[in-house]
Amino acid sequence: MTPRLVASGLFFVVLLTSGGLPAAETPAQRDARMQWWREARFGMFVHWGLYSGLAGTWEGKPVGTRGGMEWIQQRVKADTDTYAKAAIPLFQPRVGFARPWAQLARQAGCRYVVFTSKHHEGFALHDSKVSDYDAGSVLKRDLFKEIMDACRAEGLRVGFYHSVIDWHHDQYAYELSKQLPHPLKGRPYPNGQRDHAKYVKFLHAQVNELVSNYGPVDILWWDYSSQDFQGQEAWRAFDLMAQVRAKQPKIVMNNRLFRIPEAGFTGMGTAAIASRLDPKYGDFITPEQHIPATGMPGVDWETCMTMNTTWGYSEHDHDWKANEMLIRNLIDIASKGGNYLLNIGPKADGSVPPESVRGLQAIGAWMKTNGESIYATAASPFQKLDWGRCTQKKLPGGKTRLYLHVFAWPADGKLVVPLATGPAASARLLAGGKPLVVTPGDNQTTIAVGAEAPDKIATVIELDVNGQPKVAKPAP
Repeated sequence: MTPRLVASGLFFVVLLTSGGLPAAETPAQRDARMQWWREARFGMFVHWGLYSGLAGTWEGKPVGTRGGMEWIQQRVKADTDTYAKAAIPLFQPRVGFARPWAQLARQAGCRYVVFTSKHHEGFALHDSKVSDYDAGSVLKRDLFKEIMDACRAEGLRVGFYHSVIDWHHDQYAYELSKQLPHPLKGRPYPNGQRDHAKYVKFLHAQVNELVSNYGPVDILWWDYSSQDFQGQEAWRAFDLMAQVRAKQPKIVMNNRLFRIPEAGFTGMGTAAIASRLDPKYGDFITPEQHIPATGMPGVDWETCMTMNTTWGYSEHDHDWKANEMLIRNLIDIASKGGNYLLNIGPKADGSVPPESVRGLQAIGAWMKTNGESIYATAASPFQKLDWGRCTQKKLPGGKTRLYLHVFAWPADGKLVVPLATGPAASARLLAGGKPLVVTPGDNQTTIAVGAEAPDKIATVIELDVNGQPKVAKPAP
């Protein structure tokens, strides 16, 4: 079956010569497919591979105390044989490692998990029939299946990250790009001239295994392209996406097979994000390690972020984010209409660093009481709130519920909201439901919240108003 791709208005139509996908996805069909992801708001990212055993150390010395140690092969400029010889003996996942991951994600309030099926080092976690550099061949285990099964058992949506660059494959022609990283960058191919088309064929075959053999896959998180090597030229990206959708028509995919403005990128940096995305290039944009200042109205987006400074485990990185920052980041992202994909970097045996466990448990405790103010909410109607953030939901009968997340508690016990309300407005603490006195006004509404903040990190107040919120215009 051969896919072909046809542009149709704002949407990319996937046609198959026989069977497979429907002829087109309408805007309503796309909204239905994206609905669960848009409502989830919070997911767990997992970076785990051979690099996890090296733990940021090479030949007995720390490679660094900050930054991505999943890139350690590139950092030390090791060829793949040298790297594999050092890393494989250290990567020994214990039995049942994946269940605690899934339980931790569920307890934290995550609605989905995305884990690395293969990072840039090229080692795949599944039992691949087209490679001998994979968990099936090396460890006689299908780690991919173990993770998928554990996540599903906890009722989580689950998907995988897959790198399209590959530092192991002997036909990956890294010299075709000046921007994409490689441990041997600037050095001749050690095995003679390479045929990149053979690598692309391998890439498609391995992805086909992942979307064919493990049941429903909810997310495919591609990584990554450069301005000088991307899309159809580099990866036969449209063919690859069509192949995936033929097997997983409900899947949600990100935009990283491309690196152009139409796909949400303005350059190579992690902050080089454009607030635009033609759906033919993917379903959502992926700001990395930062939260867009004003969100991305009209575009689906997800901030991915580490809990310290590295994605893959490092024994030398102790710069852990405080619980307050983690919780407030989640609130900030939801208030701007985005999702938060928060990373853990397990150790080689699959155990999760205690700092990551504590951080996710803190988020979970807050979400157990306040999750209603995050899940299935829309972005804030306010341009800025000096005291915190806001999310909102539509209620039956034409009302709107505003969730006011108060970071800075008012010293006088009176929370001023730049919103015009009438006598029907009502407010209460989300935790416990205690009613609060509301003083409505034409330009601002005041809520008597008391002298002490019930939650020092973020207290949530529900404010119900009739119709659309009438936001007061800021003073000139």
